[in-house]
Amino acid sequence: MEEFKNKNPFKTPERYFENFNGKLLDKLSEEPSVVPKNEGFKVPENYFDGLYANVRQKLPREQPKVISLGSYRKYWYAAASIAAIVLFFIGVKWNATDEIGFDDLAISDIEAYFNESDMDLNTLDIAEIVSFEDLEIDDVMTTSIGEDQILEYLDNHVDNIEELRYDTDEY
Repeated sequence: MEEFKNKNPFKTPERYFENFNGKLLDKLSEEPSVVPKNEGFKVPENYFDGLYANVRQKLPREQPKVISLGSYRKYWYAAASIAAIVLFFIGVKWNATDEIGFDDLAISDIEAYFNESDMDLNTLDIAEIVSFEDLEIDDVMTTSIGEDQILEYLDNHVDNIEELRYDTDEY
């Protein structure tokens, strides 16, 4: 198989491509041409000068039927107004923020704030801030805190029990 790899079985005759173009042109000039010398079609003189007028004369002069479509303007206005209303409500709902009030705070958060903040308030300062005129005993006693719990709280958080006494004569 290897002995055939480098051998080319096809050969061209010697000097085959010499003056190839000249031989080809000689051969073509000997045979009759298959291409006609003239086109075979001729347009009459001034044919295109009056073509448009001739075509228009031959066309029928009937007016086409006009079918008027209903005015869709009112439907477009209705659709645009509905879209505007929907967008308005979406925009209002999107921009609406729930305001956070005092009622939204948990009691534990309020207690933690007072316990962790350093406000230096004594009982007199608190008494001046809180109005006792509108306060009733039911407002204070609505929670179910027992006497034992109050005493335990006082024992754990108050060093001097005399500080709790509010006497107007001292101040």
